[in-house]
Parts: sequence; structure tokens; C-alpha cells
Amino acid sequence: MKVRVLGCSGAIAKDCRTTSFLIGDSILLDAGTGVGDLTLEEMGKIDHVLLTHSHLDHIAALPLMLDAVSSQRRHPVQVHALAPTISALQTHVFNNVIWPDFSAIPSAASPFLQYQAFVCGDVLSIAGVRIEVLPAHHTVPAVGFAVLGDTGWWVFSGDTGRNPTFWARINTLKVACLVIETAFSNRERELARRSLHLSPETLAQELANIPLAERYPVYITHTKPSETALIMDEIRRLDCTSVSHHNPHDVRWLLAGQTIEL
Repeated sequence: MKVRVLGCSGAIAKDCRTTSFLIGDSILLDAGTGVGDLTLEEMGKIDHVLLTHSHLDHIAALPLMLDAVSSQRRHPVQVHALAPTISALQTHVFNNVIWPDFSAIPSAASPFLQYQAFVCGDVLSIAGVRIEVLPAHHTVPAVGFAVLGDTGWWVFSGDTGRNPTFWARINTLKVACLVIETAFSNRERELARRSLHLSPETLAQELANIPLAERYPVYITHTKPSETALIMDEIRRLDCTSVSHHNPHDVRWLLAGQTIEL
């Protein structure tokens, strides 16, 4: 299984695209601005979109992608999300004011878009891929995802603050790699706390939940472009103290355009 990183930034700037991952050819996890790097042919192959939550940086490209390819498709795109996320899309985006209601056009019987609600803890089988919906702790209802590949689970935290229930679950899985957010530097720790994001010091506290016997790549995502260098420097300085020096975390910065094979 291949996970293609389309976007992994916490905001936009040159060469910075917001959160979106392509699983194989037909599954999109989140629909941030990174979707815009796909060709029309690649977008046309996407049958399923799974959303972590309703914030703009994770849904911005969804209406534009549907507009680009829907007339060329034979079947509606299935959008999988929590019920509150679906409600937010219906109320604030696909409302015939911000964007047309693609769940009702060209007709209610044959729409461009269909919604599929899930709940945290669900294990989905989508296009032959097993995906588990994981808990996240954010300012709106939110989730993360675990996707099963040949070598183990690709785990994505989604946008989240401190989250003990997340670790209670993933520590029972064979994790191949973890993608975890760190949106703010330590100088913005209070903003991170209030907005339910991680900073390097809380990231270190979260990574301390990884059993010492476990070692897998930890990819940092969702950094603010203006603070990325500082965040990564703070992570490097904190990481060696979060576990035994004989078994430090394998922390890496996630990059748009990167492909992770599992």
C-alpha cells in the first residue's frame, strides 16, 4: 500500500499545502489544498474521501475537486465523516450559497456526492482497505485514522491535543509509522493548549506513551510555515529526553510529495 502526501502544512505559503493524503489511487484522507497538485485523471479516480473534521484546511479542496471531475464520473464520490462534520458541510459549504449542494445535483437520485457517517471506533472496509476510526481531541468533533498495510498500520493522529485514548488504542496495534501533528512552537504553547493542538513539549509527553520496546518512524505534520524550523529544532532538542537515550524516537519532518510504502 502506498500513502502519497499531497499536503501536510498547517497553513498555506509557497510550496506549503494543507492536509491531504492519497491512499492508493481511490481513497483520499482529508481534502486540504494539497489535492490541487493532482491531475484531473488522478482526481477522477478518487471514489472515497474520509474527513478527520470540518476545519477549512482539511476540506478546502473538496468542493473544487468535485466541481472539476463530477461531470466525468459515473458514480457519486462517497464522503465519509462524523455526523457533525457532515452537518457542517451541508450547513456551511454545500448549501447553495457558498457552493452548490452536490448531494442533490444533477438530481437527488443521481448526485455527484453522497455522505456516509461513521463513529469513532468503526473499522471500515473501503476499496479493499481496512481503516479504523481513531479518537482525536479537538475544538470540533474530530478523529484520526489507522490504515492497514502489508507491514502494519499507518496511523494519523488528525488535529488533536493531549489524547490518552488515542494511545490506549494504537499501542494495541502493530504500528508501521505514525503521522502526528505539532502545529505550534513552544513559545505558542498557550495558543496550542487553547486550540487543542500540540507543541513540541506536549508532543514529547505524548510520545512518552510509546512502549520502550517499540520503534517506528514518527512523522511531524501540520507545522505552521513560519514556525516549522523552530518547531523541528525544539522537537530534536526535546526528543532525546522523552525516552531512553538507547532507544530515541525516529522523528522526521513530513514533506508534501513524499510517498510512504507499507
